[in-house]
Amino acid sequence: MNSYAERLYNGIIKENPTFVLMLGLCPTLAVTTSAINGLGMGLTTTMVLALSNMIISMLRKIIPDSVRVPAFIVIVASFVTIAQFLLEGFLPSLYSALGVFIPLIVVNCIILGRAESYASKNGVILSLLDGLGMGLGFTIGLTSIGIVRELLGSGTIFAIRVMPECFEPVGIFILAPGAFFVLACLIAIQNKVNNKNLNKPATAGKDCAKGCGACQGCGNGKIFPTSNEK
Repeated sequence: MNSYAERLYNGIIKENPTFVLMLGLCPTLAVTTSAINGLGMGLTTTMVLALSNMIISMLRKIIPDSVRVPAFIVIVASFVTIAQFLLEGFLPSLYSALGVFIPLIVVNCIILGRAESYASKNGVILSLLDGLGMGLGFTIGLTSIGIVRELLGSGTIFAIRVMPECFEPVGIFILAPGAFFVLACLIAIQNKVNNKNLNKPATAGKDCAKGCGACQGCGNGKIFPTSNEK
């Protein structure tokens, strides 16, 4: 996998901010009462994260270490202000739904964390892709939680009814406890899938020493004894 694709894969799958690193949980739990809110918050954060990473990477050799963090906050705040004006002007309903959590993007630990740990140390293109990957991973996480909460709490997805009229909404999923419950379930599902992939028997290559005990089987289907069975 080349370094560009790895940056995207890292943020979306390997180090997903919501389901793996568990960062930015305040907006994750607060705004995901519906799928559209989760998608809107995720895409707004993605824009800010990608552009902030790009600018910080471009200025990384100019910004003095003594004012590094304040400079990062000023850059992030500038893009958050632009995003806030755009949402207010073109998507006022979404702007009202997200409320105070839009300006709070400035202090989102995902954005400041990537600026400090990656963008300030790497090139422009890789930093931009790192921001896109992390932002898309955050968007996927928020949208997934929003879909589940909206489906169970209202019987709709993106305000489109998908459950039959006889369906009785479970109101708790629109409340704060429902957010914690859905997040926990989705994290458990991801961990189950990851553990299943990690526990798959390794397949020995042609150069594997027979009976070395390092792997569970070879390409011919012969099961090698483990170190305890030798």
